[in-house]
Amino acid sequence: MGLQTRINSAVEAAIRIGQGGIPPAKLSDALHYACTPGGARIRPTILMSVAMACGDDSPKMADAAAAALELMHCASLVHDDLPCFDDAAIRRGKPSVHRAYSEPLAVLAGDSLIILAFEVLAMAAEHSPDRAVRLIRILTRQSGMPYGICAGQGWESEAKIDLSAYHQSKTGALFIAATQMGAIAAGQDEEPWFELGARIGEAFQVADDLRDALYDSETLGKPVGQDDLHGRPNAVAVLGVDGAQSRLRDILSGAISSIPSCPGEAQLAEMVRMQAERLTPVPLTRTARAG
Repeated sequence: MGLQTRINSAVEAAIRIGQGGIPPAKLSDALHYACTPGGARIRPTILMSVAMACGDDSPKMADAAAAALELMHCASLVHDDLPCFDDAAIRRGKPSVHRAYSEPLAVLAGDSLIILAFEVLAMAAEHSPDRAVRLIRILTRQSGMPYGICAGQGWESEAKIDLSAYHQSKTGALFIAATQMGAIAAGQDEEPWFELGARIGEAFQVADDLRDALYDSETLGKPVGQDDLHGRPNAVAVLGVDGAQSRLRDILSGAISSIPSCPGEAQLAEMVRMQAERLTPVPLTRTARAG
């Protein structure tokens, strides 16, 4: 089974848990809609790659961790798109959940996916209670306050923003969760994997800032110019296009250098390089917005 197939199967299995019994039909559909198609599945791909680099001695734990992380990410997108935040009409090339189902159902879908993420990890405790508890702890830390994606969203309501804390919480948190949860799922200590996740998260943020400033909505599959519209700090505004591109290259180089020693270190470095190619914007003359 290929890695993407394995991840998608784990996510689909998790969604079915939330659709069990006799659920309200529209909310049940919204759960699936929010998670599929799944885009690049970057975070669970990193998680699985770390687990495999560390031996992947408990595939069911890795599957549960990957599914939970992706459910949390999808929940954050549903909430990000709401009118009270970005008011985004499209996501992944289709109407955002609140446009397709209504605002109340989007709020409930996001909430349900968050709860489902932790249910998936709790159910995995039958394979290894210790690992399940550690996975829950990491996902909680990187999702809530004071360091997780909730904190990242909260920084946008502050008059003065700590840019480093903002970026690490809003974007870096779930990448840190990805590397650390991958290590835990394979029975390894999570602490050595923090730096790799933080660096990948920072690279993703800089790349996202570049795409937001330079690409059109058709290319991205979501609204563009959101940083300018909402007055958010971003790498392009601070460093300029050339400076942001240079910063992106430096971060990605550091990410590869930070990979802890493990049996699959070489393969993991190649995965990071592949993700770097996906992150790095293509020559801007091909996709930049006109005028």
